[in-house]
Amino acid sequence: MADTSSTTQELSQEVLDPALFVPPSPLPHPRVVIEFCDRCRWLHRAAWVSTELLLTFPSPALAAVSVMPLNSEDTAGRFRVWLEVGDGTPILMWDRKLNGGFPELKELKQRIRDRIQPGKSLGHSDRKS
Repeated sequence: MADTSSTTQELSQEVLDPALFVPPSPLPHPRVVIEFCDRCRWLHRAAWVSTELLLTFPSPALAAVSVMPLNSEDTAGRFRVWLEVGDGTPILMWDRKLNGGFPELKELKQRIRDRIQPGKSLGHSDRKS
């Protein structure tokens, strides 16, 4: 009779072998990238926006959200939200400097919805103020 515990342990070790890990390629779409100035300490805002987007557009509607801290003179004060759809071309959804501040989640969600799920109801986010 075979020792099933040793066979299970061997399979478990194979599954956890990093040499066998394969990254997603190409990266899944649609996805959002949030660029932010790290020197301005906007990580919490970027994380909050990413969480809200993932809760509003669960997979597969939105396949991934990335936060990208930037720390250079030319990225000072930056907070941008990009959307990449099937062809991989990034579409600027929000820029703090161009749009006059941080995005209201209601408006950002509507802009993203209009690109990836036109017609989807956003519930209270669709109501007029």
